[in-house]
Amino acid sequence: MEKKLLVVIVGPTAVGKTEIAIEVAKKIDAEIISADSMQIYRYMDIGTAKPSIAEQQGIVHHMIDIIYPDEEFSAADFQVKAKECIDDIYKRKKIPLLTGGTGFYINSVCYNYTFSQVKRDDSFRRHLEKQARQYGNEYLHKKLQKLDPVAAEKIHPNNLRRVIRAIEVCAKTGKPFSYYEEKTKKQKSPYDLLMYGLTRPRDELYQRIDERVIKMIDMGLVEEVQNLLNMGYSPNLNSMRGLGYRQIVDYLYGRTTLKEAIHLIARDTRHYAKRQYTWFLRDNNIVWLDVSREGKDKIISKIVSDIEGKLKKNLEY
Repeated sequence: MEKKLLVVIVGPTAVGKTEIAIEVAKKIDAEIISADSMQIYRYMDIGTAKPSIAEQQGIVHHMIDIIYPDEEFSAADFQVKAKECIDDIYKRKKIPLLTGGTGFYINSVCYNYTFSQVKRDDSFRRHLEKQARQYGNEYLHKKLQKLDPVAAEKIHPNNLRRVIRAIEVCAKTGKPFSYYEEKTKKQKSPYDLLMYGLTRPRDELYQRIDERVIKMIDMGLVEEVQNLLNMGYSPNLNSMRGLGYRQIVDYLYGRTTLKEAIHLIARDTRHYAKRQYTWFLRDNNIVWLDVSREGKDKIISKIVSDIEGKLKKNLEY
């Protein structure tokens, strides 16, 4: 059976994925599937750099604003819903374009990840969450290191949801969480992949991150977080512990100044960008394109040309 084309554009935060993906989508009649673990939340627009309706320029975007901030959502959930979106896009004779910076989301779709069938144990999770609140995220991460050092190496301590899930799988199955990742690596992609990674010189990317943080503040990030708190959303929710939100929560609770919060958001975002690079660099299917050196227009032309060439080849075949 012939595999269907899936175009993928990845890269670190603030590199310029959204703009390039939209321009490519306009030229090839594609619809965009967002692979961003924060843009899935309603009411969280500024801090997630969610493209506005105007910025979307008429391109249909999927997997944005699909759940409320207090709802649970996993990579397995993303995989199921994203595949449904891809099938729906195919039915309408359009091209699916998967783009974002959440590597686990990207890989779950591109490589058909096998997720543990272990059902969530809310009582067990609440116990671990209580430990995290009492002793800190590092405490749970060290617990994971003992159970599964391979998974602990890949999961950041602040990614509390994944740390807890990894511990849960280890505890319930007796097998390390990383076992399922290794099992996945043996599987081939269900799609005909065209994968691109966008990059920029580090100094330039970090400057763009700093500028983005200031822009978010100017656009009303503080007010956005305050509104979420006023709506009754707990600061301990996974969504509210996201990058940008937890720092502003600390400011609103008087634990830090706004200047310090801005500094921490920029610093932590730079660290996050570095981890994103590390994740995506492991994937040999990704063709890397330097936005600064090659230019946005040239990159768009290359991606569009590759897609058209692939489609023509498939038709001839």
